[in-house]
Amino acid sequence: MNIKNTFFILLVCLFSLGSCQSQKSETHKVADTNINNAAPIQKKIVIVGANRLGNYLPLLQNKRVGIVANQTSVIFKGQKNNAQFTHIVDSLVSLQVNIQKVFAPEHGFRGKADAGEHITNGKDPRTGIDIISIYGKNKKPAVSQLKGLDIVVFDIQDVGARFYTYISSLHYVMEACAENNIPMLILDRPNPNGHYTDGPILELKHKSFVGMHPIPVVHGMTIGEYAQMINGEKWLKNKAHCDITVITCENYNKQTAYRLPIKPSPNLPNDTAINLYPSLCFFEGTTVSAGRGTEMQFQVYGSPYLPETDFNFTPKPNEGAKYPKHENKICYGEDLRNNAKLDLLNLEWLSNAYNLATNKESFFNNFFTKLAGNKKLQQQISNGMSPQDIRKSWKEGLRGYDNMRKHYLLY
Repeated sequence: MNIKNTFFILLVCLFSLGSCQSQKSETHKVADTNINNAAPIQKKIVIVGANRLGNYLPLLQNKRVGIVANQTSVIFKGQKNNAQFTHIVDSLVSLQVNIQKVFAPEHGFRGKADAGEHITNGKDPRTGIDIISIYGKNKKPAVSQLKGLDIVVFDIQDVGARFYTYISSLHYVMEACAENNIPMLILDRPNPNGHYTDGPILELKHKSFVGMHPIPVVHGMTIGEYAQMINGEKWLKNKAHCDITVITCENYNKQTAYRLPIKPSPNLPNDTAINLYPSLCFFEGTTVSAGRGTEMQFQVYGSPYLPETDFNFTPKPNEGAKYPKHENKICYGEDLRNNAKLDLLNLEWLSNAYNLATNKESFFNNFFTKLAGNKKLQQQISNGMSPQDIRKSWKEGLRGYDNMRKHYLLY
């Protein structure tokens, strides 16, 4: 072993706080079998894939690296909590990893942009590395943008909802890498809504960037597991197969409560918002506000077209909502900040809002069908079907999905 390689390995071990260990792998899956299907671990801290430097830095040595990253792509410091961290790009550069390009998904590399806002290409002022947007017209990295790369790293914190677009970005990056014979390294992170699956299965005729695959609204998978399902179900164009390696989390299973120390996007500020998001995001396809333009995003709902109540809010422009729905108008509705943690989709709020609205004719917009993944849900609500009966209509689809999903689970 030469001096350069010895120095590199020493750096890896020191930087990963003693976590340098042998890599456990099986057909491109790096997994700890002792945590699969285990009971919730309460005392041990969850170690995200990015922190397991000893397992993946050797895979990046002497490689030209591209990385899909945003503000959640961090390496945590210390073992007591996740309050301190460094961005993975800064960390890898300090370890002499040759990062050539950063690919930025929705909300941008630093996570400041509105939902749906155009993200421009540029350079990271801290490292000088080129940043390429993969949101907007350029959702799939072009051949020219991948040219010269030996491997692409994907490290994004997801929240487990079909319409949260990071899994759509995952699909397009996998597809581009498969077509250009570039392997992918996926650094897994816990799914804060991974403890359940629920909702209608998307019909492919309603496929869009907020829903690309025939899965329920709440899919119950981590990014690493989801990537394996994309491959296994042959969802990439021309049924291509992407060469992926997943670095799993330690001390994590689906029932492990996991608090996100960094906002995954500007309008998901805390654990309550993240838990309510799959249920409240349906309001994005209606005239009801889910709290954008307030400091209670996805923890409240309201509209000028709902009856006056003791609770109200007035949306105003803020970070992540430059032009909020019902800007400067009083919205009446419901405060859900003290709601108990959900382990299923709540349709009561959507159904009640429709029934009480004075603008039923214009209550839904075209975006609702994309969020629901079908036209049926809007029809069911408009026809007065109860939330309980609507849920029954999902039962068969969920059973089939859960049978498919179990083949790709790592935890």
